[in-house]
Amino acid sequence: MPRLIGAAQAVTFSEKVTTFTSSTTFTAPPRSTSVTYLVVAGGGGGGQVGGGGGAGGYRSSVPGESSGGGASAEPALTITAGSSIPVVVGAGGAATPRASYGTGSDSNFGPIVSAGGGGGGSRYAYLNSQPPDGEPGGSAGGHGGPPGTTSPASGTANQGFPASGKTDSGPVCGGGGGGASSAGAASATNPSGGGAGGNGLTSSITGSPVAYADGGGGGSQATLEGPAPGGSGGTGGAGARVSTPSTPQLAAVAGTTNRGGGGGAGSNETGVIGAAAGGSGFVAINDPVGTANASSCWDMRTVFRQVKAGDWTN
Repeated sequence: MPRLIGAAQAVTFSEKVTTFTSSTTFTAPPRSTSVTYLVVAGGGGGGQVGGGGGAGGYRSSVPGESSGGGASAEPALTITAGSSIPVVVGAGGAATPRASYGTGSDSNFGPIVSAGGGGGGSRYAYLNSQPPDGEPGGSAGGHGGPPGTTSPASGTANQGFPASGKTDSGPVCGGGGGGASSAGAASATNPSGGGAGGNGLTSSITGSPVAYADGGGGGSQATLEGPAPGGSGGTGGAGARVSTPSTPQLAAVAGTTNRGGGGGAGSNETGVIGAAAGGSGFVAINDPVGTANASSCWDMRTVFRQVKAGDWTN
């Protein structure tokens, strides 16, 4: 049988980006030896009459980008072709009811684990003789305590930032949750209002810039509070605001799905304006030799092997 062959073999390989918005198992393709990654955990839920949820932990090995908490990009992850790698996309934390905490769930790509965002603190915790500050996490949940509270919850090293550590000195307002690139803001006194969530980070691993992991905004209680926005990237939800003669009531906003932002805090001590949940996490990888492409000349044995392996594209 004659052998079909071209004048030369010219098979090139290009990068292949795979994104995950729910948990699964990834099978490493042939010839893969390492991948760059972005792993974002679920954001924490906002507190009721309290602090904004902390953003989910943020870990990245994308060249030229950063990890959370002020860290540089991590090294690429070594993988073995054909191996099965568990992928977990963490859920956002539930809106914090009363004195409990709605911490987000961890995300991971194999051994790379990002910690779930801390749940926002609640004034109800203080009224029940419990610590009113938010929970630690990838980024920390904002405080929800009385005036003078000064103990900020901590973020996870190289993943996210802490929350603010002090409430306003007047009416009770909550602090913002921490974000991937900055801490949550303290609530203000004049004009009084909940603190903004910390800023997140932007990644272009999917080919275009997308913002992730902003902290949720703190909520307000008294009738003079202003708005409490989430972080500037928009993935963290705004805190709730009670109505005044000149401003409308604002409901708490949830963290954006698959962006890992913290949920906005609730408002009004009666619980009329409820807190909001954190956003779910996100995982993406970039395999530098993930796809084979024919570019002019090749032989049929090469084509057969690549088709059989499942990595040939026209």
